[in-house]
Amino acid sequence: MTNQRDILEKLSALPPPAAPPMSTALEAELAQLAPVRTRRPARDIAVLVAISIACGAAVLAVVTTRRDLGELPIAWMVGAGIAWAAGFGAACALAIVPRAGDVMPRWPRAAVVAVVLSIGFVALGLRVHPSGPSSLDYGWPRFAHGHWCLELGLVVALVPVVIGAIALRGVLPVGSRWVAVALGAGGGCLGGLVLHFHCPIADRLHIGLIHGGVVAIAATLAGLIVPRATDRPLQ
Repeated sequence: MTNQRDILEKLSALPPPAAPPMSTALEAELAQLAPVRTRRPARDIAVLVAISIACGAAVLAVVTTRRDLGELPIAWMVGAGIAWAAGFGAACALAIVPRAGDVMPRWPRAAVVAVVLSIGFVALGLRVHPSGPSSLDYGWPRFAHGHWCLELGLVVALVPVVIGAIALRGVLPVGSRWVAVALGAGGGCLGGLVLHFHCPIADRLHIGLIHGGVVAIAATLAGLIVPRATDRPLQ
């Protein structure tokens, strides 16, 4: 035991071995390191909202407003418009902006809001669908003819989804799929807002399943596709 203790004491008294010299390739890599720019959620959501609304307004200007706009109740047009806009803002904000002092988006709340919006706008359209003399009624026989609105709504929804995916790339260790679903639901609400002021078809199936369905379909597609981009680390 004494010999072992002496050997250990002698070994502990020895100076630590010198580190091997750094390779030239490693030195070159370290010399190229640059400070990483921190994420700025407030700026990200401001950019997303500004660009998305501008694109939505441009699309509405191209496809024109609905011909029965002046025949519908003002309360319905304003109230439903506010609901669509609020859904867009709430879902995108929860997906992009974390709580104060946190760095992660509020994905559990974003998930709940996305589900509520997806179901709520379908139910709202099926239940409330005022019309005027110039409104169209496709009903079930011509329901499939309204696919143009679905396609238009999804195109508009694509803008905030893409911007949000770029802003969140590499910063979502957990909850990325639900964050993507919330982005899709928010984009779908923007698409629904454009359709609200463009489409003169006023039957319950079209308003509920097509206009409201834009939210659910955009949320589903975003949840399936967007995490493939956001989960990739920044290069």
